[in-house]
Amino acid sequence: MRTTILGTAVVATAALTLTACGGSGGDGDKAATAEVKGGQQSGRAISLDKGKEKAKPDLVLTDTDGKKYDLIEETKGRPTLLFFGYTHCPDVCPLSMSNLGIAEKKLSAAERKKLRVVFVTTDPERDKPKRIRSWLNAQGGKDFVGLTGSFDTIQAAARTLGIYVDKPKKEKDGSITVGHGAEVVGYAPQDDKGHWIYTTGTTAEQYAKDLPKIVKGQNP
Repeated sequence: MRTTILGTAVVATAALTLTACGGSGGDGDKAATAEVKGGQQSGRAISLDKGKEKAKPDLVLTDTDGKKYDLIEETKGRPTLLFFGYTHCPDVCPLSMSNLGIAEKKLSAAERKKLRVVFVTTDPERDKPKRIRSWLNAQGGKDFVGLTGSFDTIQAAARTLGIYVDKPKKEKDGSITVGHGAEVVGYAPQDDKGHWIYTTGTTAEQYAKDLPKIVKGQNP
């Protein structure tokens, strides 16, 4: 696996991270590759300026139980962390989800009950509900919500947040490249708006420090 730092992307007032991941081919015998476009890497939450908070996308998909999941309705009034990625990702996605899984376990039972961590696949053709559930569980996210559905719907929702999502592309060697933003967007419970953005530099320790504040709607 190789990772190449290519540059910096800026969306609104925040420096964000983009990633283009090349996973294995259908037979699983191809080496995984990844290219990461590096943004702000401090790991601390990027707080969005007043008036530039991100609204939750109007997104209705299918969860890992095969049921309809309306993001706005299901997470209304709840602290929510939203991430777009895919289960065949060789590095960024499992790292982001496992760090959140480690941090979530340090919350109290009451805090965990309030928090919603939502994973939306950017590779819905391969990421079926059963696979997403198994993958999230393996990252320590048994409480995490996993969603799949129409790629066009997912891409449009990500764009409303300024998050890059490119259609999966099959390469000549049989591998599949999936380009997607690596941001985790944090929504406050009091207004359901995205006030914070985390990049790939965020560690489990940083999430563990911030999550109790986010659950309360406080600035981490």
